[in-house]
Amino acid sequence: MKLLRQFFQPLAIGAPAPMRDLPVRLERMIHFVPPHMEKMRAKAPELAKTVDVVLGNLEDAIPVEAKEAARKGFIEMGQTVDFGPTGLWTRINALNSPWALDDVTEIVAAIGNKLDVIMLPKVDGPWDIHYLDQLLAQLEARHKVARPIMIHAILETAQGVNNVEAIATASPRMHGMSLGPADLAASRAMKTTRVGGGHPEYKVLADAHGDAPRAAYQQDLWHYTTAKMVDACAAAGIKPFYGPFGDFSDAAACESQFRNSFLLGCVGAWTLHPSQIAIAKKVYAPDPAEVAFARKIVESMPDGAGAVMIDGKMQDDATWKQAKVLIDLAKLVAAKDPDMGQRYGL
Repeated sequence: MKLLRQFFQPLAIGAPAPMRDLPVRLERMIHFVPPHMEKMRAKAPELAKTVDVVLGNLEDAIPVEAKEAARKGFIEMGQTVDFGPTGLWTRINALNSPWALDDVTEIVAAIGNKLDVIMLPKVDGPWDIHYLDQLLAQLEARHKVARPIMIHAILETAQGVNNVEAIATASPRMHGMSLGPADLAASRAMKTTRVGGGHPEYKVLADAHGDAPRAAYQQDLWHYTTAKMVDACAAAGIKPFYGPFGDFSDAAACESQFRNSFLLGCVGAWTLHPSQIAIAKKVYAPDPAEVAFARKIVESMPDGAGAVMIDGKMQDDATWKQAKVLIDLAKLVAAKDPDMGQRYGL
C-alpha cells in the first residue's frame, strides 16, 4: 500500500504532478463517436459545440479489422478539431487485448496535451488502474505532457463490482466510474440481453386478494450496482456515471433510466445516439423549481447554521447541503446553456 504522503507524487521523473482535485466541468453526457468512420469524424467540430464530452471509441462496437483505423482516426480528430471547453476522451481497448498498449502509447505521443480522460474498460481491481497510472506517467514525461491525463473506469465485471471501493481510490488520476450493464450482465450470468434499463420479468407482485388480478411492478436490475458505485465514487471524491442505454427507439425508457441514476447521484450518462443527447441535457440538470427552492434555503440561512421554516417545511444544515449541490450544478449548466441560466435566474 502506498503511503498517504506519497500518493500525490508523480510516478515518473518529469511527469506532471497529479491533481489534488477534479477539474470543475459539466459532464452531463459522454457522447461516443466511432472514429474509424470519416463521416462521423467530420461531425466532430459541430458536435463539440453541442455535447459536454466527445469520446473516441476504440473498444466494443469497433470491428477487429478497424481497430487501427479507429485509433488513427481518433488521433486525427484530436489534432484537427478545436474542442474548446468540451472534454476530449477516448475509450481504449481492454488491457488483455492486443491493441491496448498501442492505443495508449500512440495517442499520448500524438495528442497527450489535448486528451482529458482515458476510459478503461473491464476494470477488475486497483491493479488495472495502477498499471495504466504508471504507464501514463512514463509517457507524459517522455512526451512533455503538461497536465495529467485522468482515468475513468468502467464497472462491467463481477470482480470489479466486488472491488469498487479499491478501484475508486487506486490513483489520484481517477476521474470517475461508469456502469457497464451489458458486460456486467454477462459476467454475472444474468438472464437478459438488454443493454441497460429494466426487464419485464424482474418484478414484484401486489398481495393476493382472492381471485382478483394482481398488479405487477417492474423493478430496476441496476439499482443495487448503481448505488454501490455512487457510494464508492462519492467517498473517493470522484464522479459516477450511468453507462449506455441500448434501445434507441424507446426514448421514454431511456429518460427514466437516466433520471433514476441522476436521483441516485450520477452526474451524467453515455449517449450512443444523437437522440439521447437532448435526453441527457434534460435529465442531468436540476429542475428550475427545485433550484428556486434551493435558493430560498441558502438565502434564508447563508452560513448553513441553525434551522428555518420555508413553505411549511423545516430546513437545517442537511437540507442546506442538498440545496448547495443543486445550485452549484445549476451554475455549471447555466454557464454552458444560457437559456437554462435564464430559467434558473442565474
